[in-house]
Amino acid sequence: MPETKKSSGRISSRKLSNLKVVVLCIAAAATFWILNALNKDNYTTIVDYPIAWSFDEDKYMAVQPLPESFPIQISGDGWDLLRKYFKLNEPPFVINLADPASRSYILTADLKRPLGDFITPTTLLGALEDSIHFKIDKIETRSLDLAVDSTSFSLAKNVEIDGEIIFSPKKITLTGPSSLLDSFEGKFPVSLAENRISENFKKTVPVGIDKNLADFVRLKEHTVEVSFSIIQYLEGNKRLKITKINFPKSVSLEKEDITPMMTYLVDENKVADLKEVEFEAFLDYGKRNRVDSTISIEVRPIPKYIKNITVEPAIFKLKYD
Repeated sequence: MPETKKSSGRISSRKLSNLKVVVLCIAAAATFWILNALNKDNYTTIVDYPIAWSFDEDKYMAVQPLPESFPIQISGDGWDLLRKYFKLNEPPFVINLADPASRSYILTADLKRPLGDFITPTTLLGALEDSIHFKIDKIETRSLDLAVDSTSFSLAKNVEIDGEIIFSPKKITLTGPSSLLDSFEGKFPVSLAENRISENFKKTVPVGIDKNLADFVRLKEHTVEVSFSIIQYLEGNKRLKITKINFPKSVSLEKEDITPMMTYLVDENKVADLKEVEFEAFLDYGKRNRVDSTISIEVRPIPKYIKNITVEPAIFKLKYD
């Protein structure tokens, strides 16, 4: 049986040599074409030209990232445009701001002449945007009142704060951009980090700036003493005597035999005083609900040291003979 030659699948050294020559020729031609093209003038392109900002950083602060470039249309020779397109050794154009807090943008038309001189020999044809926006505030120092963050603590059952919360020092000093200081609205929140407070409070607590403001705002004080007194209320109840006012003889209550029960909270320091008070449930016929013929109980007296008064039943149905 005749033998057949198997293909090795390899390119011969002669063919490989010829292929290298072809590739080198193509590369040389492309390089020559590119170099020749780059040496020509009057190319036009759009680039994001780098910019930098100059202002008195002791008096002003950027509260938003400042633009690092803006798009412009330029013309020139190929080499020059290539450098500017890829930002090869191209220094940024510096925008000087004497009073940056007085405005929030700069017109690109105002930059055309100085920028045109800066990028010579490239020719500036124009900017693609009308303006460049920025947010730079004046740095100020303010003293703010203190206020307890109501979400940072809780009181025990039937406990209330008695009087004002006292701070030492009374105010806190902040330094930072004016718009961020305005956001505090004159009050600096203090966190107590306490739950179910049931006795008079006095504690030195740390104060700090939120993480999103920490890079902009500085605090002079780092702790503050907070103190306040509390009132403990006790639960109580009393049966009430009903007193009718302005009732005609022909009108009575559907349920005359019911004795109302009053429940309340009383300041624990006033329990003894409460023993001297005689509560009554008044039913004034002149204040009746004419639609459904009902009348509501009015409790008297109501001392300032009791609260959360409820009466059961609170409403009586009238009966007409």
